[in-house]
Order: sequence, then structure tokens, then C-alpha cells
Amino acid sequence: MTDAILTESRTTDAAAWWRQAAVYQIYPRSFADANGDGIGDIPGILSRVDYLADLGIDAVWLSPFYPSALADGGYDVADYRDVDPRLGTLTDFDAMVAALHSRGIKVVVDIVPNHTSDLHAWFQEALAAGRGSAARERYIFRDGTGPDGAEPPTDWQSTFGGGAWERVEDGQWYFHHFAVEQPDLNWANPEVRADFLTTLRFWSDRGVDGFRIDVAHMLTKDLTEPLPQTAELEAIPRDGNHPLFDRDDVHEVYAEWRRVFDSYDPPRTAVAEAWVETPERRARYASAEGLGQAFNFDLLVADFDATQFRTIIADNLAQAEATGSSTTWVLSNHDVTRHATRYGLPALNGRRVKQGTEWVQAGGPAEQLDRDGGLRRARAATLLLLGLPGSTYLYQGEELGLHEVAAIGPDQRQDPAFFRGSEFDRLGRDGCRVPLPWTAAGSSFGFGADGAHLPQPDWFAEYAVDAEAADPESTLNLYRQALRLRHELQTGEQMEWIETGRDDVLRFARPNGWQVLTNFGTAPYPFEGEAVLSSVPTSPGILPAESTVWLAPQS
Repeated sequence: MTDAILTESRTTDAAAWWRQAAVYQIYPRSFADANGDGIGDIPGILSRVDYLADLGIDAVWLSPFYPSALADGGYDVADYRDVDPRLGTLTDFDAMVAALHSRGIKVVVDIVPNHTSDLHAWFQEALAAGRGSAARERYIFRDGTGPDGAEPPTDWQSTFGGGAWERVEDGQWYFHHFAVEQPDLNWANPEVRADFLTTLRFWSDRGVDGFRIDVAHMLTKDLTEPLPQTAELEAIPRDGNHPLFDRDDVHEVYAEWRRVFDSYDPPRTAVAEAWVETPERRARYASAEGLGQAFNFDLLVADFDATQFRTIIADNLAQAEATGSSTTWVLSNHDVTRHATRYGLPALNGRRVKQGTEWVQAGGPAEQLDRDGGLRRARAATLLLLGLPGSTYLYQGEELGLHEVAAIGPDQRQDPAFFRGSEFDRLGRDGCRVPLPWTAAGSSFGFGADGAHLPQPDWFAEYAVDAEAADPESTLNLYRQALRLRHELQTGEQMEWIETGRDDVLRFARPNGWQVLTNFGTAPYPFEGEAVLSSVPTSPGILPAESTVWLAPQS
């Protein structure tokens, strides 16, 4: 054995559950609809807790379920301490938490601290209060430029396309990094900081076990006049002093949050969504004095390629060792093309996950999408990830092997990135947010009584839960078996590479003797050992192309 990667063994008590957890992301509006209005809801999740328990996950992460106008899929929050009436009530939320906890499943909720909805009471107060008011100081308002202030303060562009400043009736402009309905908060304002501490305590007191922090690297800003224009802004390094991104002072916010988390027994957990420039910058979000863990998104922009996977795995385990945290593994989420589809398309070669892929541009599965090959590679990649030390985040529907849904008409789309012509991703993110198929029959494949808020394609029938549950070789049953066995693998947080003699084959061992072997190539690979689980049917001692096998410890 060579090239050992060792991470100090950690305690396995209740406070450390997150270190090697399998976390299942639920996008509530697309998971299950209990009242038949076409939108998934909290009672719908409650109705499926046995499914989640049977899957074998350790925790669920709920994307926003708060009151929202859905200008950005719920990430435009109008009230951080309530449930959207279309999704249920706080009583429903409490019942869901209790049901999940009774089955040993933790609950993580999304916190969206960079911006509110423009319908939030604070923003409505700011509009009414006018220039120079304390209410406007909670947000980022500026006077315009030009003789009458009719031009925006800068030429900055929103992530979703179009200008990043919006003018209000009295002539001032407010900053919105995302949609115009998502005004950015002013994190230099003590009232903003105090209110979010109240929100963290509110959900922690209701039994929430942890928090996922949306765009955690963007909260604090330095908008000292004169403001730089885009060309100047882009030339400023993101090394802790950039006006808008990954500022060092954001960690003062998270140190306050950590004191709140640690006031509970067990301490509440947190994971940062932080798109930053270097591993060293990301490590600060994962520190024990801050949020404790940060998402590793490296595999979202990697091809199904052994060299890329090995480098990413080694780098991220080294980062985890340096911070004392554990790394996170993720292949799909609510913002990116599903990995079964990514792996069925031509190689990314460093491109962004959706932007520029011919399949997405074409608006449907054209000749370039190898549907079967993509799913085969996705199953192999997932089985590899589930064998690694660290926590794995799974996105609803990937356990069914779902592909991206591209055939959504312009009149049916909901993502602001689509409507504003954003370069963020050409057709937006609706294709990975289509409601799940629970049954092969029915108007919405069992999602609800009558219809779904995004169109489900006919091919969903073959991926429905009831169809896959009856098939021993289905992707659903592969996930169930892998998650059940994973608890035996996850003893200690170490792994060690084993050389295979082929650049396209990776093999590693865990401390208790379990081994994971993945063939990224197109030629079979002979191996020794007892195969306990494989991503495709195998013959004894032969690992087929583009597949993964778990090998039992040798006696």
C-alpha cells in the first residue's frame, strides 16, 4: 500500500454524527404533495418518512420551506421563522421533525442570510420609511449617479442576469446580487446580526439538528465610496479584502453563530455553501470556531475520470485533516445538472456544470446524451463516494437514477436565471427540480392528487419508486444496500490508496478492512477479494468497465 491518507480518528458520540453522515437533500416543493395543489409540502414529507428510513440515511436537509413568493425557488424568504402556508404550518413542521427523529434521522434546515425577499416586513418598511431611515440601513441602499441620479451606482451585474441595482420610487437604488426580488442585507448592521441569532435559536429550540448556510461567503461587504466599476471589481483578488466576496470579516459573524450552536446539547451543526478561490479560504468556514464544515463542490465540475477523482479525494481529505473537520462529498443538488446526465454528455473539460453543454442548449435529450452510460457511471461514482470517509450529501431523486428534465417549455419554467438570460446556466435549474415520481401510474406519478408544478416527462414511469422497489437491480435498491452497508465501512476517518497497475482504476481500503474498487475505464479489471456490493452485475473476480465494487474485509 502506498500514498496513505490518514485523518485523525474522531469520537463517534452523538455530537459528531455529522462527520460521516449520509445526508439526503429534500427540495420540499418537489418531494411529495399531500394536499393535491401541485406543490410539495411538509405533510408530504411526513407521509414519506418510512421511505426515508428504509433508504438508510442519517439526516435530511430541507431546502427553504419558509413563506416566499418563489421568485427564486424559495430562496427569497419573506419570514425566517415560519412555514409557507402552501407548505403547511409550524405544527406540521414539529410533527415532521418528531417523526424523523423517532426513526433516527437528523434534521438540517437551509438558512438564507445574504438577502431577504422584497416582501419581507423589513424591506417593505424600508421602502415606506424613505431615505436615511434606520429601516433602510438594514439593506444596501445608495443614491444613483448622473445629474438626476437616474443611473445605478455601479455597472455591476446580477448573478441571474441584468443589473444588480434596482431603483425605488424616491430615486434611491438597492443592491441585489441575485434576483431583483432578493435585496441584499447589510451585515454591518447590528440589528441584522441579532435577528439571525434569534432565527438560529428559534429552529434549534424546535429540534433542528443543523443548518446549511446559503452563499456563506457573501454576507459581509465593503461598499465604501467610491464604489469600483465592474472592470476594477474583477481585478481585485478574493483574498479576504474583496468588496463583495469571501471577506475575512464574515468569520466574525460565524464565530457568533458558533457560540449559539455550542449552547445546545448536543451542539448544533452547520455546513457552509462557500464558493471560494482556494482550499485555504474554504478551510476557514470549516473551522471548529466557525461553521464546522464546508461543502466540497469539486466533483460537480469533474468528469468521470480516475485522475480527477483521485486528486480531488486526496486534496479534500488533506483539507479536512488540516481543519479538524470532515469533508463533504456531493455529485448532485438543486443547483446543478443531475450527475447521471452530466456523465452521459461529452466531458466537461473544466466547463461549468450546465453552461455550454449541448444537451442543455438543445432543450432536450439529443443524440449526445448517452442515457444508459450516464446512469452506469453515476451508479459507479456514487458507490465510490459512499465508501469514502466524510459525509455524503445526496439529492432527492438521485437514488432513482433520475436524469435531468430538459423538455420544459418557456411558459412552464420558474428559475429567474432563465428569464433574465443569465450566463449562470442557460436553461436555469428547473430540470433538476421536477417533482419526484412515486408511482409508475397516475397524473403526477404519485407526487400528488392532481398535477405537479413542473412538468414530469413520460419516461419518469420507469424510474418511479414503486417500479424500482420491485426490481432487485434498480438504482433505488443499490442505494438502499449501500447505505445499509455504509455504517460498517464508516469506522474511523482514514483511508489508504492501493495501487492497481492501471491509471483508470482506483482502489482504497478503510481501517476495518473494507475496500472500494472503481473501474473508470472501458476494459474489465481482474481483482481478488469477496465482492459484497457492485454497481453493475459482475462475474467472480472481474470488474466490468465503468463500475464500482465493495470488497469485504479478508478474514
